[in-house]
Amino acid sequence: MTEEIKIKVKRLNEEFSEVPLPHYATPGSAGMDIRAAIKDDVILKPGIVELIPTNISVEIPAGYEIQVRPRSGLAANHSIGLLNSPGTIDSDYRGEVKIIMMNFGKEDFKISKGDRIAQLIVSKVYTARIEEVEDLNSSHRGEGGFGHTGKK
Repeated sequence: MTEEIKIKVKRLNEEFSEVPLPHYATPGSAGMDIRAAIKDDVILKPGIVELIPTNISVEIPAGYEIQVRPRSGLAANHSIGLLNSPGTIDSDYRGEVKIIMMNFGKEDFKISKGDRIAQLIVSKVYTARIEEVEDLNSSHRGEGGFGHTGKK
């Protein structure tokens, strides 16, 4: 069974009151769809980045974050992705949630009011206590990185 927490959401402008709040499309969905709250269509040109407003701010309980992730259908069908992905909405942020979208494709892509543009994943946050040391325990991998294990 999944743990449920309460996320408070505030609409920032009544002009976009008909744009649905983030919600889960199916009972098994991990991410909530979030929608564009824009007056006029945005034409996302190839290679261009746009910051798309959503008309909401959120209050997330301490100890949690919301990760902003791309929608697979937009990526697979239109080459639309998100920069800084996954993005993080911290529990103490109260500004408008905006989505950093980029067109990685070769064709213009139109974003209209109410379009599903990203998904939101609620995630528990663990903080770390940093301890500076002179030596680290050795491991089998050691310092190997950046493809050191080959293609197989």
